[in-house]
Amino acid sequence: MTTRVRLAGLALPFVAAVAWLGPSAGAQQNPFLGRWNLTGTGTNAAAVYWLEITEEGGQLGGTFLNRGGSPNKLAAARVENGELVFQGAPRRAGPGPEGRARLQGDKLSGTITNGATTVAFVGARPPRWPPADANARHTFGTPVDLIDGKSMDAWTLVRPEYPWTIADGLATNTPPGSNLISTQKFLDYRIHAEYRLDNGSHSGIYWRGRYEMQVLGDMGRPVDQISHMSVYGRIAPLVNASKPDHEWNTMDGVIVANKITVTLNGQKVHDNTTLDAITGNALDANELEPGPIMVVGNDGKIWYRRLTVTPITDARR
Repeated sequence: MTTRVRLAGLALPFVAAVAWLGPSAGAQQNPFLGRWNLTGTGTNAAAVYWLEITEEGGQLGGTFLNRGGSPNKLAAARVENGELVFQGAPRRAGPGPEGRARLQGDKLSGTITNGATTVAFVGARPPRWPPADANARHTFGTPVDLIDGKSMDAWTLVRPEYPWTIADGLATNTPPGSNLISTQKFLDYRIHAEYRLDNGSHSGIYWRGRYEMQVLGDMGRPVDQISHMSVYGRIAPLVNASKPDHEWNTMDGVIVANKITVTLNGQKVHDNTTLDAITGNALDANELEPGPIMVVGNDGKIWYRRLTVTPITDARR
């Protein structure tokens, strides 16, 4: 038998009356909870961070991406007089960075202090992505050869004093090296890359300049969040498909919205995987916009003989 209650002359089932009485518990939750893309302001506009605030048992916690590297658990988080205060993971040299932020409408406004350096930032919620499927059949446009063994005209250098050169049809960096950023920006596309690594070297290929696919010589090792073709610091590949150092690796991938499918040396390592957040050293956090390809070139000697991007013309209009 359904219990009924009477409110202001209305007879309602008990469960409906409870809902009618007021906002849900979720609507009362801490407004700082959830994920935030943080972008520096003014002269620090290139500083991009990522923050997630969680609550369990009444205790705040979370995860912080301090620009580079992998996201790490917060050492502490609290709200004081309407201000969010959080402490990043400790570093060898001392305490981790401290962040302070207040809500301004649907944005965060605050600062992050690392030692003697303080960066002002504005935080926004990550975007709501449209439905997408990287495995769907798509219509492709004209391929763009970013590395073709002939020139490096399609790129700018983060550190021009360390140029990339072409020799014997191969593009190679000059250690200690510089990252490459394509002059052209892309949204949804297919990508093909062929590369090899010197002993112990690393590289990386960034989708839209925001999500790094790790390039690493790790043949035979168990997979984790920093393996070859991981979404760096976040998502492990399905299998280890690496070749030995000095042998050529071939990567083929598709990105549509926040979905990727990737094969490495003929083995599927991501199958319509969701890119749920930016990775370390992202160029910006404008996730819905086209972005460049970035190739990491400052972690040892590497060679690329091909990198081609073919835009998808029917994915998002």
